[in-house]
Amino acid sequence: MIPYGRQDIDRSDIDAVLEVLQSDFLTQGPVVPRFEQAVADYCGAGHGVAVNSATSALHIACRALGLGEGDWLWTTPITFVASANCGLYCGAQVDFVDIDPQTYNLSPEKLAEKLEQAKQEDRLPKVLVAVHLCGQPCDMQAIHALSQHYGFRIIEDASHAIGGKYRGESIGSGRYSDVTIFSFHPVKIITTGEGGIAVTNDAALAETMARLRSHGITRDSARMTHEPDGPWYYQQIDLGYNYRMTEMQAALGLSQLQRLDRYVARRNELAERYDRKLADLPVITPWQHPDSESGWHLYVIRLQLDKIKQSRRAVFESLRDQGIGVNIHYIPVHTQPWYRAMGFEPGDYPQAERYYAEVISLPMFPTMNESQQDQVVAALEEVLIK
Repeated sequence: MIPYGRQDIDRSDIDAVLEVLQSDFLTQGPVVPRFEQAVADYCGAGHGVAVNSATSALHIACRALGLGEGDWLWTTPITFVASANCGLYCGAQVDFVDIDPQTYNLSPEKLAEKLEQAKQEDRLPKVLVAVHLCGQPCDMQAIHALSQHYGFRIIEDASHAIGGKYRGESIGSGRYSDVTIFSFHPVKIITTGEGGIAVTNDAALAETMARLRSHGITRDSARMTHEPDGPWYYQQIDLGYNYRMTEMQAALGLSQLQRLDRYVARRNELAERYDRKLADLPVITPWQHPDSESGWHLYVIRLQLDKIKQSRRAVFESLRDQGIGVNIHYIPVHTQPWYRAMGFEPGDYPQAERYYAEVISLPMFPTMNESQQDQVVAALEEVLIK
């Protein structure tokens, strides 16, 4: 089976983790801060707060931005459920904005329409989670302009996008958002096993997120409500969580970060090669906005179902039977049972649902060789044409 994604672990990664295992700290030591700074520096951001998953990073980012009961979080329906669930964790209500049919990201035009209607109904969002699907950034300049007009805060869910760029700047620079989230799950561009990070240029937000990841506890006497009894003293001043990243994870992340640009370059090579190889097949290959450089976490094609005269499921199962580990990214969040129970229905976001009915994610990982990619293309041609 050729998987749709796969981590790349080499000797330097193993040695970095072994060094930590033989050190004095397995958690809350010096390596996590080094990793946080390295990621922030790479992105051109001021601060990084590493945690045990990107989901945790989304949650503490929402909390730090003050999202709570009575507030609204908006996001795209084409994403993993965490992009919406982080709002529910805070007691907020969640709504969605339909996607752009070319980029598959949240549509700024649909967002503008929905914001104007929400303003009239007094239900504007407090936070918007803009998801950079497959690694291609959203139109952040347009979204940021709307945030200035309507007064909402922005989280970039860049779980797919580390190493990419928008208008010449690294994703995560924070020019158009309050916080950017990256994921380090094994199928992502670099990995820490599990893990995530929130990067920001706002020192106060970074401080709050760092406190929330560790039970809401502070040892800073300036933040305490009364005098400490001694040097051992700490106070819980927020209701926080145990979302800390381990030293081993951070060591792996630091090692992987050295190869990030190489990984992204290879993913771009594979994407360009897919574009050429699939040009004559009845599929729509991914369109890339000229203002962006994708991290290429995923390579998603849309099947031209009217031309191939078979269902997406039949194509999917035929490819799996041939050892091609295709996948689907994603089932629209509003169609999940939990969200259906909240009142969402099929038909609410037609572009998202049309996208879902036609897409398949093809294998894409940095150690994929041309022979494997040719095998994927040949299998797809066999299913669609022959």
